[in-house]
Amino acid sequence: MSEPSSGLLSVRGEARVTVAPDFGVFNGALKAVGETKAEAVQSAAAGLRQLTDTLSSLGGVPLGVDSRRRPLTWSAYSATTELEHADDQSTGKWQLTGRTVATTTVQLVVRDFDVIDRLGGALAAHDGFSVHYVHWDADPDNPAWPEVRASAIRAALAKGRDYAAAVGGSLLRIEHIADIGLLGGEGPMRAIPLSAAARSAGLPDVPSLDPVPQELVAVIDARFVAALPAL
Repeated sequence: MSEPSSGLLSVRGEARVTVAPDFGVFNGALKAVGETKAEAVQSAAAGLRQLTDTLSSLGGVPLGVDSRRRPLTWSAYSATTELEHADDQSTGKWQLTGRTVATTTVQLVVRDFDVIDRLGGALAAHDGFSVHYVHWDADPDNPAWPEVRASAIRAALAKGRDYAAAVGGSLLRIEHIADIGLLGGEGPMRAIPLSAAARSAGLPDVPSLDPVPQELVAVIDARFVAALPAL
């Protein structure tokens, strides 16, 4: 009978856990129309003041280094103007109206989900402002991350033992454990919204203010030194 020899055995371990999101990001646009560019800009500025006053009444503060994890923050990060076009009923073509449209893009970050209902009502009642994109996510330091990472390593160990046992061998020691992103190929651990499947299936992506559970995914590559029989 041949003596067993050592060899390398490489496997991939994966683990998933579903958690509540830590925050939601609402991207929206505030539009105002004026007879002149100056009037449009002034109207947009007044609309932004009204919006931020509403957010302040809900406990919101401007986004900053010291406020990034406050319950509700906002940031107005761009402002543009353009000439207004409208459908000419007589020609069926888009024609200039002579007026100007001013658009301010605003991002809201919500961490206190108890305020969402009141926030949604306030935004819906605000003339000229509309939310066009909503994103939910988990923080990099979410308390569930250590366990899901440990589960991925345990999964790799179990798979390695199964592979070694299938050929009459056994694991001797761990050679290396690494995020798969460090070895090329796919990206490392990530959070995936559970609504992603609906979007990939071609269903309409209508912005919703309802928090979406997040699936934390940890994937690692492991290499073991194993005692393997000669084949």
